[in-house]
Amino acid sequence: MSSIIRVMFADDSSVTRRIVSEAITREPDMELVGAAQDGDEAISFFKSQKPDLVLLDVDMPTLNGIEALKAIRKLNDSVPVIMFSTLTVKGGEATLDALAAGATDYVPKPTGVGHLNKAMDYLRQELIPKVRMWGARYKSRQEKAAQASASASGRTNGAVSSTSAVANKDARGSGAFTVTLSKPQVIPQTQPQRRRNVPIGVLAIGASTGGPNALAELIGLLPGDIGVPVLITQHMPPVFTQLLAERLDRSSRLKVKEAFDGAVVRAGEAWVAPGDFHMIVTREGTETILRTNKNAPENSCRPAVDVMFRSVADVYGASALACVLTGMGRDGTAGAQVLAKTGASILAQDEASSVVWGMPRAVYESGVADAVLNLKDMAAAITTRIRGSNNSSSLTVAR
Repeated sequence: MSSIIRVMFADDSSVTRRIVSEAITREPDMELVGAAQDGDEAISFFKSQKPDLVLLDVDMPTLNGIEALKAIRKLNDSVPVIMFSTLTVKGGEATLDALAAGATDYVPKPTGVGHLNKAMDYLRQELIPKVRMWGARYKSRQEKAAQASASASGRTNGAVSSTSAVANKDARGSGAFTVTLSKPQVIPQTQPQRRRNVPIGVLAIGASTGGPNALAELIGLLPGDIGVPVLITQHMPPVFTQLLAERLDRSSRLKVKEAFDGAVVRAGEAWVAPGDFHMIVTREGTETILRTNKNAPENSCRPAVDVMFRSVADVYGASALACVLTGMGRDGTAGAQVLAKTGASILAQDEASSVVWGMPRAVYESGVADAVLNLKDMAAAITTRIRGSNNSSSLTVAR
């Protein structure tokens, strides 16, 4: 099987099509097999070209990106689809709708770059790595499925290979694109164990790729009277984080808001770190306050999970409960290690339910996770842990 990633792109702007097409064709491991100008043409190209990856503009005439995505998902539920959207309220809403409808990932369109070379630099940094990662992963899965099918066809007992079954999982669930371990390992699926006999005072959550849907499921299952504040860092740009907070608020029994500098942290409220700002928690007098800043990105991210986790360790210490959800990279691991040293409890999402088992895997491999749990079990484990520890209204705060 060829290592070339065959990419199909759809955007109604001729300028955008030209720039993105040039960025893709410059890469030696990529081939542009179609550049559609609307959703209908995108579906036609998809049927005829059978690409390894689809890049869709959200807002297109005739048939928009979300409708085209739904049609493509009916044809192929595992091919990676990346949404390409503007950093606007309309673009952000549509992107979140697309992720909920089965899009694999998204990349904001370059804005305010002012020059073709800067636009190309942006695409090389933000778009091309995602095309390469998702495309290569899809091709690898397809190759394994083909090998398994060929092997199975030679058997007389008609057994179906487990590799084939994994390769056909829905991209929206996780199986089609999860990071696999080099050697099979059994990860204990246990209830979290308290490190110290102290009440939980805060729930801190970090997430990246696949996070919006994971957060919607997790936050939606938490009780409104959970009794602690919830702090969330999700890798997303400005505008998108505000829209994410609003969506979580509508679907949750908690009061969810985008964080702002000086916000007072209270039980039963959840705060989402604003795009392009780190979010930290501080103790000021008798109150716990959120602060935002534009310090240097960490792990190439702002907001960064590590930044939030370190501040949570400083303020809450052993009374913190941290949770690392699906996402690329290692953001959250260093912060989780700091939390672990204070005696805090740490949970990580498992591979089977993660879109990308990067961040939670790194936490697991660092040895600081109390438990690695399927997303469907996470809310119950969190609630049990908090309610089991909080036998009084007095919360322990590190000084």
